[in-house]
Amino acid sequence: MGKKRGSAVNDVFGWIRKQSMKVKIFLATTSLLLSLVALKLLVKDYNHFFIASEFIHVAGIVVLVYKLTTKKTCSGLSLKSQELTAIFLAVRLVCSFMLEGDIHTLLDFATLIFTGWVIFMIRYKLKSTYIKELDNFPIYYMVVPSTILAVLIHPYNSHIYISQVLWAFCVYLEAVSVLPQLRMMQNAKMIEPFTAHYVFALGVARFLACAHWIIQVYETGGRYLFLVGAGHFWFPMAIIAEIVQTFILADFCYYYIKSFMQGQLIIRMPV
Repeated sequence: MGKKRGSAVNDVFGWIRKQSMKVKIFLATTSLLLSLVALKLLVKDYNHFFIASEFIHVAGIVVLVYKLTTKKTCSGLSLKSQELTAIFLAVRLVCSFMLEGDIHTLLDFATLIFTGWVIFMIRYKLKSTYIKELDNFPIYYMVVPSTILAVLIHPYNSHIYISQVLWAFCVYLEAVSVLPQLRMMQNAKMIEPFTAHYVFALGVARFLACAHWIIQVYETGGRYLFLVGAGHFWFPMAIIAEIVQTFILADFCYYYIKSFMQGQLIIRMPV
């Protein structure tokens, strides 16, 4: 029975690979739309999407902690992506304390602690297994544009100016923080399971967060665009940042699911 199921899955992926790029884009778009419809029908409180997204992020980083603890290697992990993650989490925590603390603050704090531990392990304890040559995406390529965008486009509300800019900076930096990890995986061409699980968790987390905004905009007939944070282009930019991050991870998630369904432990990225 298992072999038949595996054979059927291989046939499906084989059929998809043979299709033109237009057909693949159509299939991917249809799958995403069906997923959004299912989420809209099944979940009544859309704020739960954000909570689920943050829980999944925590779960993903816990997978890395397990890998570093048991395997004693950080091979395949991007230190730069972890440092970017720590930056936007730290800034978001500052904003949360300046605004109001809630369940999101606790989840961000837990994720920051785990991320800090991962950075410490990569930099010091497992430094010999870190492949610095493959982790070659400059951090300033993401930090500088995110800072400039945050100064130019941020929410205007009753809170102090610095908190508005810092919050926008978090949104923009989070959207691109995974790029060094994806570049490293492309350089390596092969991804071991624990790193793959972590990146896939990020992909699922971003999809849920993106689903929250898209469904809210749909439910309000577009009026929600002007309800969350008044300001010049702020909300459109925030939702674009979510969509960008989702699409950045979508390609990897496709190969992850494909390899998982085929029973492959090592994921091979296209050249």
